Amino acid sequence: MPENDYDAFAAAYDADNENNAWNAYYERPATLALAGDVAGLRVLDAGCGGGAHAAALIERGAAVTGIDRSAGLLDIARRRLDGRAQLLMADLSEPLPFDDGAFDLIVASLVMHYLEDWSLPLSEFNRVLRKGGRLVFSTHHPFMDHSLSGHDNYFETYRFDDTWERGGRTIHMRFWHRPLHAMFDALKSAGFATETVSEPEPDPRASTLFPDAYRSLTTKPRFLFFSAVKA
Repeated sequence: MPENDYDAFAAAYDADNENNAWNAYYERPATLALAGDVAGLRVLDAGCGGGAHAAALIERGAAVTGIDRSAGLLDIARRRLDGRAQLLMADLSEPLPFDDGAFDLIVASLVMHYLEDWSLPLSEFNRVLRKGGRLVFSTHHPFMDHSLSGHDNYFETYRFDDTWERGGRTIHMRFWHRPLHAMFDALKSAGFATETVSEPEPDPRASTLFPDAYRSLTTKPRFLFFSAVKA
């Protein structure tokens, strides 16, 4: 099975994502909090998956367009959103199919660590945002993935592999580690001014629902959250 083949386990992945500690009680609320008041905004959900973020953004009054490279996850998003968002298949390693200034806000949840090169996606995000528009994204914390990878040089940008167990299947995953300074450099080079970098706490309810995960999330780096403005 090729790496990162979400079509092979889309339903199992989405079901797990819906209620687990890492996504439902940590990443998703943190990203939505960083997005802030989205009422009336044109929002691109880049890497929308099964549509959990998109649904929350729509409930808060946003006009949402979602893109993903997985047909299986897009099918789940279409069923979930039931015509309330425009959903398209697109690959962030290629130019985006949108006009300049088409969006007020871009949300990219846990997608950037799949990309070897951030220059094209970030430049495309900048292009399709209006002046003063914002990019909010989450990604692997570089301290977490460097520890996970076992690689000897934190300061390199390098590929590493992992395996996930979902729906009784072993899934091969491939990620890209980049040091913190490389993230800031990429944002600046693409024309963004970083306004917030966040290492948030999980939702307190996770302490009773998922005590082991809560202990991990409150003591070890997991994800890193950015808000950046188109200069």
